[in-house]
Amino acid sequence: MLKNLPKQSDRVFPAQLRSMKANLYITRKGVARKLNSPRLLRISFHTLRHWKGTTEYHKTRDIIHVQKVLGHRDIKSTMVYITLENALFHSMNEEFHVKTAKTVDEACELLEIGFEYVTTFDGIQVFRKRK
Repeated sequence: MLKNLPKQSDRVFPAQLRSMKANLYITRKGVARKLNSPRLLRISFHTLRHWKGTTEYHKTRDIIHVQKVLGHRDIKSTMVYITLENALFHSMNEEFHVKTAKTVDEACELLEIGFEYVTTFDGIQVFRKRK
């Protein structure tokens, strides 16, 4: 359906940064009022960027991957997310759901629902996913 839309620009839903910010601020203000939480008024696009970087590092434990996702030139800028991840998730236990697969189809099913491959042991593939 999206391919059939008239192509007037490179973006599917063209918008200016100013209108996106205005929409975020209006929505944020309404949610903060509805939930009676003035802390929500402090959320910005930059906050969401930090959250993405932190959760991406938590999932992958790969600082180079996070650097590429966020487009940082200097690894020192990306190192902030290690500190944030430790502060936010240090109390979380590193417990996993573990599943095994004997066939390619079973392995594909596990990958599709978010499990990650760990190793193969005696011809059985082992997968895990954080609880």
